[in-house]
Amino acid sequence: MKIEYKLTESVLKGVKELYGVEVPAKMVQLQKTKKEFEGHLTLVVFPFLKASKKGPEQTAQEIGEYLKRNEPAIASFNVIKGFLNLTIASPVWIGMLDRIDADAQWGIRKADENAPLVMIEYSSPNTNKPLHLGHMRNNLLGNALANVMAANGNKVVKTNIVNDRGIHICKSMLAWLKYGNGETPESSGKKGDHLIGDYYVAFDKHYKAEVKELQARYEAEGLTEEQAKAKAEEESPLMKEARGMLRKWEANDPEVRALWEKMNSWVYAGFDETYKMMGVGFDKIYYESQTYLEGKKKVLEGLEKGLFYRKEDGSVWADLTPEGLDQKLLLRHDGTSVYMTQDIGTAKMRFEDYPIDKMIYVVGNEQNYHFQVLSILLDKLGFKWGKDLIHFSYGMVELPEGKMKSREGTVVDADDLMASMIDTARETSAELGKLDGLSKEEAENVARIVGLGALKYFILKVDARKNMTFNPKESIDFNGNTGPFIQYTYARIRSILRKADEAGVRLPESLPADVELNTKEEDLIQRLADFAVVVRQAGTDYNPSIIANYAYDLVKEYNQFYHDFSILREEDEARKVFRLVLSRNVGKVVRLAMGLLGIEVPERM
Repeated sequence: MKIEYKLTESVLKGVKELYGVEVPAKMVQLQKTKKEFEGHLTLVVFPFLKASKKGPEQTAQEIGEYLKRNEPAIASFNVIKGFLNLTIASPVWIGMLDRIDADAQWGIRKADENAPLVMIEYSSPNTNKPLHLGHMRNNLLGNALANVMAANGNKVVKTNIVNDRGIHICKSMLAWLKYGNGETPESSGKKGDHLIGDYYVAFDKHYKAEVKELQARYEAEGLTEEQAKAKAEEESPLMKEARGMLRKWEANDPEVRALWEKMNSWVYAGFDETYKMMGVGFDKIYYESQTYLEGKKKVLEGLEKGLFYRKEDGSVWADLTPEGLDQKLLLRHDGTSVYMTQDIGTAKMRFEDYPIDKMIYVVGNEQNYHFQVLSILLDKLGFKWGKDLIHFSYGMVELPEGKMKSREGTVVDADDLMASMIDTARETSAELGKLDGLSKEEAENVARIVGLGALKYFILKVDARKNMTFNPKESIDFNGNTGPFIQYTYARIRSILRKADEAGVRLPESLPADVELNTKEEDLIQRLADFAVVVRQAGTDYNPSIIANYAYDLVKEYNQFYHDFSILREEDEARKVFRLVLSRNVGKVVRLAMGLLGIEVPERM
């Protein structure tokens, strides 16, 4: 039984015996005792003053004395104003450690057959460029959130919506036709997504040069700079050709469609490599080229039902002024769809594929208004989860040098970033002697685990709602709140346990209850017990950073314990065994916590 539940029962009995009043369990407020005071848990006494008809200190003293007499879990207590600080007896902590030790998946709930189904959408790449640092934050957050929701007993479906249609795709296709000379991933030695991204940048380069030339001509003809630029952009032959290609794609032109399929297949092969290295995946991938037509159908259904209206130019709109918003375009005058239409179509297909109870969209905070509108529209169209959809909104990620722009080719490529992090981890680990005694293969695996762990942890430890600056040098540090610091502590624990095993130390199935614990050991067990609460909170708040910072606090506490007390050299056998079991469970919870974040931990380092 959880210690908080046990104490709640005892406090309720105490209040009834002392003051003759029955109070509801929700009045019992227990919280972790502040570091500056002695104790493990603190009872807030103020809710009981009406029953006791006494001051806060006297009430706290009386309840404390009652618990000391009647509750074996309480070793001692002290009163600070209206707060009763309770010290839990060592046998209770040892019993708690036994329970944690017996549960290989401590803190993790499994989904049963009646569990709600949560669908999480993340990644959402465009097929005209490779994944970049911004996509990495999206993918890592989406993957971690999926793990956290599953650990809270939900069935989880991970989905991706690929933006594989539109003018931006045609720009890459047209540039490849004009400047590519039949180049392929095989002939160039480039990943397919990188190759196509290069042609997207090439289009922009040629387009800008064309606009500059036209603008100079129009200015010479007497137009203002602003007028000349607008006309140049409108009259650009390259852009006209791209728009013409889009119209052909919409009309199912066989040549354009064949080129589109070929180039997309190159991109998907490249994406798959990146996702694999990143350690993320999906249960179902949707494509906007399929969903936008479904969205148009759904919008037209809504039009027939009077949910939407048509303007004189033929465009279809939703009037959201009753909801305090504006009017939203759903179909253009020529019948083409907008992003909102595509999202409605995707929602329709998903609802047909899965019995969704909750839908979570992992999308940047620049789309906050979009999802506010989407929620209202889906609800109007009859999707039961529409009104309650969750937009997991996250801030931008930048480098110390500043913002990135894909058109100009100044983005930080995800593949390059991961390779660079692994290189840095290899160099740093070698300099610090962390790879000594490992085979070349083991050393390479450790470099991969540490490099990617540093990257993932640095991104995931920050509250998703905040903008952040990713600093590769800071992230790889083996000290402080970093992935490598946590990973190294895990490897240290594994090394201690191997040495104990080699020395013939056998760990029991349950610990003797009479081991005298020090404060550090009790604090560590309390932190381990808190993991279950932390996982719940991360799920309730949709916040993986809670898990990351918990792991760091646990590891920091363990390292202080490791520094202050002997483990393998401890002469008292019972105490040595206890500390080994404690270490084993710190390692287990670190592995579970980091696993929820999608981060591996090395056995050796």
